[in-house]
Amino acid sequence: MHCVRKVTDDLWWVGADDRRTALFENIHPIPEGVSYNSYLLLDEKTVLFDCVDWSAAPRLVENVEYLLNGRGLDYIVLHHLEPDHGAGLWAVLQKWPEAKLVSSLAAQRFLDQFGFAPVKGECIVAKEGERLSFGRHAVTFYAAPMVHWPDVMVSYEETDKVLFTADAFGTFGALNGRLFNDETDFEHTRLAGARRYYTNIVGKYGPQVQALLAKARGLDIRMLCPLHGPVWRSDLDWFMGKYDLWSRYEPEEKGALVVYGSMYGGTELAAEALCAALTERGVETALYDVSSTHVSRLIAESFRYSHIVLASVTYNMDFYPPVRDYLEDMKALGLRGRIFALLENGTWAPNSGKLMGEFVTGELGGTLLEAKVTMKSTLKADQAGELEALADAVAVSVKGT
Repeated sequence: MHCVRKVTDDLWWVGADDRRTALFENIHPIPEGVSYNSYLLLDEKTVLFDCVDWSAAPRLVENVEYLLNGRGLDYIVLHHLEPDHGAGLWAVLQKWPEAKLVSSLAAQRFLDQFGFAPVKGECIVAKEGERLSFGRHAVTFYAAPMVHWPDVMVSYEETDKVLFTADAFGTFGALNGRLFNDETDFEHTRLAGARRYYTNIVGKYGPQVQALLAKARGLDIRMLCPLHGPVWRSDLDWFMGKYDLWSRYEPEEKGALVVYGSMYGGTELAAEALCAALTERGVETALYDVSSTHVSRLIAESFRYSHIVLASVTYNMDFYPPVRDYLEDMKALGLRGRIFALLENGTWAPNSGKLMGEFVTGELGGTLLEAKVTMKSTLKADQAGELEALADAVAVSVKGT
């Protein structure tokens, strides 16, 4: 049974939802699933823009075959060959072996490396600024290396002013029949998935995203067609503005993300008390247990907020291993420009604060507030003033930025 949706008069979505895969890239939890987007253009020539994961390949072929209605497939344009898009190519080429393949040179090299499928038709290397006409519609190709693989390119269709964006502007979560961004309350139901997708999948490559945005500003774009998540046909400036902020590592919100690592509850209670004190001071806060929250969510929230409070026990004279893993991931993704505050715990030798401070200022290039709370096992009543002082310092810094 086919499942397709019309994007424009001549362009159709022919992709698939995946609600069975638990981990995207075998790392990031996707409890709400993910979509693999492919698009079919019906013009004088027929064009399939991108494929799907191997698990969804039968659905892709069925959708394409239904719309072609006996016509052949002339072109396959691959903007990105990562297996969640390129692996389904084998099924398409089995059905339409003479289709011409259009991709970047790097993608054609990766095609051979992965061994996805032998290409019998012509292989066309798309170069920067080259134009390919299919009849009433034509596309111009633009390189977008490292957004987020070196093979990535995007293409601009000039008749309907559609930008095929590869992995840029993608979102976690199955579509569930709602193809377009304005068919759901995106800001309240899907923005968190888009943020987590960008920050963990593309986040390291902010300068490359800025380069792509610069190219996009020179185009009259009416629609964004990404490889994951909704097609954007409204509020494009709003969503592209999010990408601009994220890729410049600028926070979306002035507020405090409080991440704690607690073994027996003492640090947890102190972190809760700090959040209460910050809320009383009018500071937007978010509180997470590093041991029970996937690091991809912590990274997304770190991109979101201007301030980060780290609360950690001392463990083997170091700070808590899950906290270190979180900060190492932040370092790997290149997040910078955040302001940090510290709360340390240690039953006999509190040392986590010193080491966390060295990490965030040295490895992350962050700014560290002077106020700090040191506790031994639990926060004592006579330390209430220290916690209030830390809350004051964070609040003043948040409201002053």
